[in-house]
Amino acid sequence: PRLLSQFFFADERVTRVVAEINGLDAELDPQQYLVLLNQLHLSQVRGRLGPPRPRCPERPRLTRLPSQARLLAVLERIMEECIPTQRHSRDYLVKFPEELLVENLGNHMLFAAECLLAGTFLEVEEADGAQLRPQARNLLCSLELVRAVLREQSLSQPGSYPEPVRAVLIQFDRLFAEFELSYVSSLVVVKSPEEIYRQQEIIVLFCETVERALRLGYLTQEMIDGYEPLLMFTIPRLAIISGLLIYPEGPLSLQQRPEQMSRVFSPFYNLLKKIKYAMGGYGHRRVGQQRGCDVGLMLSPRCRDLLQVLSAEELCLLERSLCAAE
Repeated sequence: PRLLSQFFFADERVTRVVAEINGLDAELDPQQYLVLLNQLHLSQVRGRLGPPRPRCPERPRLTRLPSQARLLAVLERIMEECIPTQRHSRDYLVKFPEELLVENLGNHMLFAAECLLAGTFLEVEEADGAQLRPQARNLLCSLELVRAVLREQSLSQPGSYPEPVRAVLIQFDRLFAEFELSYVSSLVVVKSPEEIYRQQEIIVLFCETVERALRLGYLTQEMIDGYEPLLMFTIPRLAIISGLLIYPEGPLSLQQRPEQMSRVFSPFYNLLKKIKYAMGGYGHRRVGQQRGCDVGLMLSPRCRDLLQVLSAEELCLLERSLCAAE
């Protein structure tokens, strides 16, 4: 079926169920109200974003329903078909913590907007909620306009998207993106451009590590294709070796301060120093002693490059042992 036809029937279902819930007195019939609430499609976003727990007796004017989730899915497909080159950029999503990038995030954003407009603050400070309310109001009004315009278009010319339809879709897409960024930023610490860059450096380090391990025979393509569980330990271990020895000026450089490193490794800054210095004495402790370095204490500045004294054979032996150890 055409997307506008799908939208029409999804919108019909949403309108019918919302009318049923809005016409129910929760105080007179709390059981039935709970039954209807159980039909809601609340996005279960773990962490700071869910599940939402309204703390206000006033109900949002819109309701998250399984049918509305379908409505939003159809709307997303319509925007991809109608305004593919005019969508608002979603590059800001890279700033979000990985645990928030779930399929249900859009549903949660609309539910949060409805609750904010109703006076319910979901895990946000009251001051932040007051600042977000105008954005929530604009977003929900835009959604209502989109529903009205698409419904009318589905009844008149279901095979086309005239300019007025495109205009309201562009506006809704922009308002949704702006609200999503503002709401999430009020709840969690989003990544800075510097942190994003450092994270990309870690990704490159791991990719280079895997490529090198395949080339040297530490790993096989079959292990990677088969999601060998041991790789969860092997690849990070090899990446640490690569970051400390092969790419010493890279993301694991110990010449930088801990706060300059990626959040993945910054908590382990001192441990990385110990690893580098201890590994420097691997197989060549006598060399370190000849240089007057106390490898056990790992304090002398002259021990900083002890890792370089490993021969190629010793480095290979070390890395193979890291691949075999569980």
